[in-house]
Amino acid sequence: MNSGTGPGAITPDGSPVEFYTLLPPGEEAEVIGRVVPAGGSILELGSGVGRVTHPLVAAGFQVVAVDESAEMLAHVRGARTVHGRAQELALDRRFDAVVLGSYLINIPDEGLRHDLLTACARHVAAGGSVLVQWQPPEAHDRWAVGRGREDDGIEIMMTELDEVAPGTYAATMRYTAGERVWTQSFLSRRLTVEELAAELERAGLALDGFLTEDRTWARAVPA
Repeated sequence: MNSGTGPGAITPDGSPVEFYTLLPPGEEAEVIGRVVPAGGSILELGSGVGRVTHPLVAAGFQVVAVDESAEMLAHVRGARTVHGRAQELALDRRFDAVVLGSYLINIPDEGLRHDLLTACARHVAAGGSVLVQWQPPEAHDRWAVGRGREDDGIEIMMTELDEVAPGTYAATMRYTAGERVWTQSFLSRRLTVEELAAELERAGLALDGFLTEDRTWARAVPA
C-alpha cells in the first residue's frame, strides 16, 4: 500500500481519498453487526472516510474511528475520531469489538502486522471479539491482471501483479468513476489459515472461526 496517483489527496499508504468517498458501503457493517451486542462499542482501526463507520453508527453502535489520515477522518460523522497510527494506539478503555479492516493484516511487514494485532488485543474487552478482514490464500490465487468489478458506476480493476518474493505480491489497482481515474499500488502477503492463527496467537488472541462463506472475515477472541 505504498503509492497512489490521481486527483485529490493521497494518504500515506497511497489511498486516494476522493475515490473512497464515492465508494458505496458494502457488507462489512452487516457482518460486524451480527457479532457485536446491540448498542455495543466498536473500535474501528483504519476507518478511512467512514464507509463502514456510518452504517455501524446508523445501526446504533458506539464507534471510535481511528485513521492515520486526517483527510480521511474529516469525512467521518457520528463517531468519535482519533487521528493516529493504529499500531501505536493506547486508549484507556476496552471495546466489545475491535475491527481491523481493509486487509491490513496482509501487509508483508511482520513486525507491523504483530503491532497491529497487539493493538487489537489491548483494546478488546474480556468476552469481546477482534474482527479481522483478510485475503485468504484462495483469494490471492484468483488475482489476475484484468480482473475487476463494477459497483454503482465505479470500476475497479487490477492492472499490474507481480510476485516479488515467495508469497508476497505487488499489485496496482485502477479505479474509474466517470472521467476520474485513480491508481493505487500495494503489497500483500499470502497467509494460510495456520499462519493467520499463529499471528493471532503471538498477539494473545485465538482464532475462533470465520464469519463469511468466503472466509474474508475472521473472528478472534482473547486467548
